[in-house]
Amino acid sequence: MKPPRCLCEICTCGRHRCPHKPTRIYDNGQQPCLTTEYVEKYPKYSNISPPRSLKPKQEYQVHHGRMEGITTFKSDYLPYDIVKRPFQVQEEYKPKTGEIELGTTYQKDYNAHKIQPVTLVKPLERKHTTGGKLDTIPTYQDDYRSWEVQRREPSKVEHIYHPPTEKFGNSTTFQDDFVPRELNPRQSFKPPCVAKLSDVPFDSATSHRTSYIVHQLEPKFIRSKEQYKPSNQPFEDLTTHRNDFKGLPGQLAKSCKPENAKVGSNAHFNGVTEFQDRFQPWLVSLPVVRKRKEYVPPPGNMDFNSTSHLDYIKHDISPAVPMRPVSNGRRTNAPFQGNTTTKEDFKAWGSCRQEITKKQQEIPRPTGKFYDLTTFKSHYIPHQIIPAQSFKPVHDIVPNSAPFQDETMYHAEYTPKKQEICPANYPSPPGYVYVNTDSHGHKFFRQLTPEFSESNSNPIPKEVAVVS
Repeated sequence: MKPPRCLCEICTCGRHRCPHKPTRIYDNGQQPCLTTEYVEKYPKYSNISPPRSLKPKQEYQVHHGRMEGITTFKSDYLPYDIVKRPFQVQEEYKPKTGEIELGTTYQKDYNAHKIQPVTLVKPLERKHTTGGKLDTIPTYQDDYRSWEVQRREPSKVEHIYHPPTEKFGNSTTFQDDFVPRELNPRQSFKPPCVAKLSDVPFDSATSHRTSYIVHQLEPKFIRSKEQYKPSNQPFEDLTTHRNDFKGLPGQLAKSCKPENAKVGSNAHFNGVTEFQDRFQPWLVSLPVVRKRKEYVPPPGNMDFNSTSHLDYIKHDISPAVPMRPVSNGRRTNAPFQGNTTTKEDFKAWGSCRQEITKKQQEIPRPTGKFYDLTTFKSHYIPHQIIPAQSFKPVHDIVPNSAPFQDETMYHAEYTPKKQEICPANYPSPPGYVYVNTDSHGHKFFRQLTPEFSESNSNPIPKEVAVVS
């Protein structure tokens, strides 16, 4: 009896291969799969051995010795004597005697000079308007005449889509080659995460509790509060600006702003505009008003009790004491003085509007009726269009009584050949019986007869779809 053959060996078209180098989730076998295209086509050399890898093996080395409790800090730490820091006595504050000199360099070196208002250099804006009516009809719209052109009928052939009537039932390569198996879960070597309780009582003594020594603090230096002594001299409320600034005598600046004089006309106003003359109103249908649905109140009474209202427990709490200190504001009964330096020294100037400077119209306005005859209309001469003569030959079909020769080289020399179908296209190849599937995913079949028999349970159809 012949040994079973793999699906890779049964395939004759070269498109069917078993999956090589899997993740090995079925068993823990150590035999590698050596069936590859390289092994089949190239010979093996026995005299040359493969190079050895110098990479160290990644294996965990367990330390069987006893672990020491000495750390680097314990071994390198050297205790030293603690010396008490000297306490610095705070000196008593002594205010300086004398008066502060309030003179500045600006006050000594500044010389006041007379200032005049700046005159404007920008010219006034002038607008030139004309009273004629604008002709909005362009030359293209007036001279262009549309031609009567007939629409060409399309010569496109309509293609009507007809859906297929047969059912699509081609299986994929994955459905043919994959065999579902039960997964064997790997054994976990992770230690259980369970806390180990100790029988020894807990030692709560720390280094701070054993080494801490309570020292007595010296009394804190408290500065005595000085008593307020009011000044005997009256308060001088003159500021530096009031003391040093003197009003300069000068003339008021003349305003260049023209007067706001009303421009009137005795002519009768014609209220008809170009828009009203060209566009006439038309009737518009009123929009359809959608009726609103009447509001129907829900039956029953509304329950206003909320979760907070039912579960809330009232507690007696005293109001919070504010931490803000009490303000010692001084209140005076004297009236408020609202005069400022700007109000006293800067007064409003009297200004008048300047008259509009109009330029006299040099060109007189035309009188009479306006003729809308343009240069193009007056000089344009219409000509009769003469179509160009076509030199294209006339497409006439010449009839021929001889029979049409439909013989070609392909039709004369073609010899039909028998279509061979790969036996690996079927779920079970004809002439083979399924044996088993190894851990690498290879399917093995045993051959019954050397040739494919027609009496097999899986007959060979005429057309089979091949999935690549």
